[in-house]
Amino acid sequence: MAKRSRARTAGKGGLTVAEAGRKGGTTVRDRYGHEFYEEIGKKGGRKVRDLIAAGRRAVARRGGG
Repeated sequence: MAKRSRARTAGKGGLTVAEAGRKGGTTVRDRYGHEFYEEIGKKGGRKVRDLIAAGRRAVARRGGG
């Protein structure tokens, strides 16, 4: 497998994907705080729960199960 290059954009101060993600995450944390992460986690959990339930209903309608 080929090695990935970590070359930065010459003279542009580019970031790796990991660096950009870390920087963005830190900015969001500083701007919105811990409660923001709790709320989006709850929203995501509810969405997953709803999608699983919808999938189970669809399988039951087809007679699978």
